Amino acid sequence: MLFSDKKELLGLYNAVSGKQYKDPGALNVNTLENVIYMAIKNDLSFVIDSRLSLYEHQSTYSPNLPLRMLLYLADLYADLTKSENLYGRKKVMLPPPQFIIFYNGEEKQPDRRILKLSDLYQVEEEEHKLELEAVECTITECIREGILEEFLRKYRAEAKRMNIYEYDQARHIRQEREEAWEEGWQEGRRDIAINMSKMGMTVEQIAQAVGEKTDIVEKWLKDGDR
Repeated sequence: MLFSDKKELLGLYNAVSGKQYKDPGALNVNTLENVIYMAIKNDLSFVIDSRLSLYEHQSTYSPNLPLRMLLYLADLYADLTKSENLYGRKKVMLPPPQFIIFYNGEEKQPDRRILKLSDLYQVEEEEHKLELEAVECTITECIREGILEEFLRKYRAEAKRMNIYEYDQARHIRQEREEAWEEGWQEGRRDIAINMSKMGMTVEQIAQAVGEKTDIVEKWLKDGDR
């Protein structure tokens, strides 16, 4: 309840991070409802300065906290990117996460402790990684064994995408069209800017005419001279 007040939450963030933010409005709280604790609400999630902070309070130590945080983060990222084109060519940018657990239980624990997801792995790895490899390995094996070889060679990327995530074809087509339109619009404005420059207009005049920042216009003109 205390940290539902953004002013108090910002004070906590500043204390943890060593930052000196003053405006509580800079916080974008995105705590998920009843994901981990059901009836007890003692987790916090918020974005500030394009970084995602996840705070939890525990009175009982658990070595499984990294796994619980991973599952929580997956739900958060799913919510943050629900309107994005995950099948497109443009990167879907994500706020990098930071996980902190506040502990005040009776069991003695160090003042600070780092818990790693790799501590929960059943076998030791030379290099810890978290990759989506199973689908890729299956496709490669099918091609090697002659199973749907011609199809998978032709549509390897599509098969991989459709198996990793539930594929919404109508949404994908719509988003591809939107991205193509946006790229065409950007290309058109760039061409107009170059033509305006050839007519003797200044960068500032061009930027105002096409509705773009001067540094972007300068980059367009520089690239156009090559």
